[in-house]
Amino acid sequence: MAAGLAGKRKRAAGAAEPGSGEAALSGAACVLGIDPGLERTGYAVIEMPGGRVKDAGLVRTTATRPLAARLAELAEGMEEVLSEHAVRLLAVEDLFAHYKHPRTAILMGHARGAVLLAAARRGIEVISVPATKIKKALTGNGHASKVQVQRAIMATLGLGRMPEPSDVADALAIACYAASECQRK
Repeated sequence: MAAGLAGKRKRAAGAAEPGSGEAALSGAACVLGIDPGLERTGYAVIEMPGGRVKDAGLVRTTATRPLAARLAELAEGMEEVLSEHAVRLLAVEDLFAHYKHPRTAILMGHARGAVLLAAARRGIEVISVPATKIKKALTGNGHASKVQVQRAIMATLGLGRMPEPSDVADALAIACYAASECQRK
């Protein structure tokens, strides 16, 4: 792990521990779902075919550091996730801007840039999906609440409890959506 990044990546409870080389040995390809944010970025790795959750968690940045240093932390965290899994496709939530919170959209755009750069450096295909499309596919409602999305993910993936925090649940939703779209093609 890069210096200064120790302890910044946290796996969600119940997520499989990578590092055994399973994905690389079995030839299984994975989809990586990303819910980008500057403070914390949710990620979820789902094996294809089958839809088994391989890994999920957060990449956190240090709030007191300058923007450029935080983006470097995020990029390093993404590189770590990408190096542990045979990611074929990275799906990231589309940029959403609410007129009341333009700064949030700008910071999310910076975070997305760090994630996209990490994928581009490895030649990984990237798709960007609007949150409303993901919610509609999972719940039938494009404006579903965070709890509705968490419940839908719990049911879809057969999880014993709702995934938390919501950043991880959103990343799981993005990965599920992308995996199902890949299987349709």
